[in-house]
Amino acid sequence: MNLIENVKMALASIWANKMRSFLTMLGIIIGISSVIAVVSLGQGGQNTITGEFEKIGANSVIINVDSNNAESSDYITFEDVNQLKEKIEYIRYATPVIQISGWASTGTKTKAALVFGGSADLYQIENSDLLYGRYFNEIEYEEGKAVAVIDSSTAKRLFRMEDVTGMTLDVGPKTAQKSVTIVGVVKSEYDMFADMASDDYIPAVVYMPATTVSYIFSLEEVTSRVIVMADSKENVESAGNLAKILLENRHGNRGRDVYKAENMMKQLDQINTVLGIFTTFVAAVAAISLVVGGVGVMNIMLVSVTERTREIGIRKAIGARTGHIMIQFLTESVIISCIGGILGLIFGVAGAYGLGRIAGISPHVSPGTVIIAILFSSAVGIFFGIYPARKAANLDPIEALRYE
Repeated sequence: MNLIENVKMALASIWANKMRSFLTMLGIIIGISSVIAVVSLGQGGQNTITGEFEKIGANSVIINVDSNNAESSDYITFEDVNQLKEKIEYIRYATPVIQISGWASTGTKTKAALVFGGSADLYQIENSDLLYGRYFNEIEYEEGKAVAVIDSSTAKRLFRMEDVTGMTLDVGPKTAQKSVTIVGVVKSEYDMFADMASDDYIPAVVYMPATTVSYIFSLEEVTSRVIVMADSKENVESAGNLAKILLENRHGNRGRDVYKAENMMKQLDQINTVLGIFTTFVAAVAAISLVVGGVGVMNIMLVSVTERTREIGIRKAIGARTGHIMIQFLTESVIISCIGGILGLIFGVAGAYGLGRIAGISPHVSPGTVIIAILFSSAVGIFFGIYPARKAANLDPIEALRYE
């Protein structure tokens, strides 16, 4: 008997017992769909995080002041930042970073705000999507001009429109806000949560020159954080080390380990490693259901052998060999597993995109994942189908013919 005839007989048997066959496949379907969904979302999450890191500069270094070791004279001045950019050839952009909580008001509506201060290089480093207007420039930073860039969510919530360039906004402490002119609007990171969260839980986001932030909030022109961007990924570590040395020389604190340089690429590698381990663990847990599905396949195939004992006896009596009987039943178990695997693949991909839309993640379904899913389901069919197939093949034809 050739392979095509075996497949036809297997499909006929499956079709004759549709409900039983579907319930047998269900374990395979659940297992494959779970693994596909988890792996696809895990890879998609890694791609999303990698994209976010690349947006703020994969070749960036964050330099922080260790508050446990630092004295007031150790904090980084705005002039220090200028020197980093001028003196170190590997550094293309450098910005102080000030983050402070405040309030933003239009006169009719007031919201809690996250206020970020930086130099004109902040836009180059963060690489935000500019929707309207422009970013503040170097002159406005040096002169402390009253200008600001807000995100699209803030624009819609405070002004009920996105393009608010040229309008004014009051920013600062609750009791001492200053009026600033909005020169640009960037894409908001909170847009995906706009319909799910209350207006009170999404803060206004305002970017201003660090000099302006210092004036409005009555701060000294110093910072505990600086972000520098190297001219290439190869020079990231050198840029961070040279920046630390320059700062230590300017502040005379060498040997006290006041400044910590964090390579963004190293952080990304650590995050990807953790995500990879977590995704593998969850996928392994989901794959347990494949074993349950395989046991179901074996159970049903044993039932099928019992039901078709007399048929097996007749076939052996007219010349069917032991290998023919074994291959027939093994083919049926593999087909059941493969159909379950294909359906699981379809449901898994659909589930991954459905959950990804809710979570704001774009799933990544790789061809390798698809191939592994199909091969694994086939392997389950072969492994759990061998015992029933051997049992059918080893039946004594005389006893099988007597079976009722």
